[in-house]
Order: sequence, then C-alpha cells, then structure tokens
Amino acid sequence: MDKMVPYPSGAIVPERDVDKRPVLETHHLGIDFGGLTAVDEFSITVGSTEISGLIGPNGAGKTTVFNLLTNVYQPTRGTIMLNGKSTANKTTSQVNRMGIARTFQNIRLFSNMSVLDNVKVGLHNSIKEGFFASVTHGFGYKKAEKTANERAIELLDFFSMADVANEEAGSLPYGAQRRLEIVRALATNPSIILLDEPAAGMNPSETAELMENIRRIRDTFNIAIMLIEHDMSLVMNICEGICVLDHGKIIAKGTPDEIKANPKVIEAYLGKKKEADGNAESK
Repeated sequence: MDKMVPYPSGAIVPERDVDKRPVLETHHLGIDFGGLTAVDEFSITVGSTEISGLIGPNGAGKTTVFNLLTNVYQPTRGTIMLNGKSTANKTTSQVNRMGIARTFQNIRLFSNMSVLDNVKVGLHNSIKEGFFASVTHGFGYKKAEKTANERAIELLDFFSMADVANEEAGSLPYGAQRRLEIVRALATNPSIILLDEPAAGMNPSETAELMENIRRIRDTFNIAIMLIEHDMSLVMNICEGICVLDHGKIIAKGTPDEIKANPKVIEAYLGKKKEADGNAESK
C-alpha cells in the first residue's frame, strides 16, 4: 500500500496519484430535506487510483452522500467535480457516462435476465454503436452486439463467472450476485466505482475474496474505488484514505492508523453503542 501524501490543497492521496488530477473532488457539499440538514460541509478528494472508505454509524448520511455523488439527489449547496468537470445539473445517466458507477446496499440486478445480459445493460453506455440506436441498421447492430458479447464475457471471466453467463441472474448464490453487480458497474467503463456495503451478508471467505477482487479491479483497470462498509476489518485492511461521517458531517479524515486512533471516531462509534445498549436495557 502506497503512503499517503498531501496535494498542494492539503488533501492526502496515495503517492502514486499525487502528480495526477483527482478523480473526485467535493467542496462544501450539502443537502437539506425540508428543515433537516442530512449532509453538510462534505469536502473530500479521491486520488485517481485510490481505494477509499466512507464509514460512520448507522444513519450518519453515507448512502445520502453516494446519492449526491451520482446525482440521484441534487445538492442544496456545494460542488462535485468528476475528472475535473462539474456534475451540476446532470442526470444520473450523464454522470455515469462522465465516469462514476455504483452498486447498492440491496442488490439491484435484473433477476429474470441472464448474467450476460445484465452485464450488457451496463455496456450500452460505453459502446459507441449503442444497441438501441443501431437497431435501425442491421450491420451496425450485429457488430455492436458481437462487441458487447465479447466484452461482457471478458469482464465475467475476470471474476471467474464466464461459465454462468447464460444462467438467470436471480438463480446465482448471494455472493455471486454481489460480484455480478460489480461487473455490471465496471461495464460502464468508470473512472471510479462506489460500492455500498459490498460485504453485507457475506461469509468470511467471500469477504476475503471480495477484498482481493477490489485490489485486482484497481490494479487491472487503473480506477478508483470508494466503499461504504460496516466490516471494519475489511475497511482497515484495504482502504488507503478513510473519511468518517457522523450526523451528516465529516468528523475525521486520514489513513487507517490515524482513524483507528482518532478520539472523535472512537466516541462516535462507542457513543452509539452505549446509547443502543442503554435503550435495550430500558425496554
């Protein structure tokens, strides 16, 4: 793991990324729902091949941040820069084409479609001769379909899933469905992938395999990965930079060692635990 070094701005990134433009920057990002501030003053920088973590107690605003970064929600204030370009007023599909892809807490595959077709849904954003546009001229469609099939199989093979390409996605074991979601996200040719609790529901061996796959994705595709995760062992072993959120605000940023030793982080987690224990005792 590379050591983390500062940009001139003061943000820290892996040393290998310091001479490259950050893949993602947010400045004073925030969103209000009615009178409630859900996220406020969220400012981060992610290096071009950094594996970063976004952690915090339940209800801290982590998934809301992912929804902001992908323009599912439009921010109330602040800016998001993806590869140096603002995502303001873009649709979610436009932001995806700009280079950001994600997975979800709850698996969102097309269960009745084949594994291969699920990956091709992701591919249609990145192939110039799109499936739908090319239906009107036969040769173009056939060429696009052939390209899509080959690329989809390549991606599935990367995760040792080519042998299940023609099976229904919904019939796969849970861990394989999680992997397929990541493959589909990769098919959109992103610069950064956001993984929302990728280890949820996995057993220890599946989690170890996931950790290895995340590193392989970074090293093979030269992209950044940001994950929300409650498995602290996974986060501390794989993430280079970590951002901690509590009540919608960043309370700490740093390396795994810095985060583990940060009193505010310890208080946020232990405080929530004590509160939960107290509520349980009073019932």
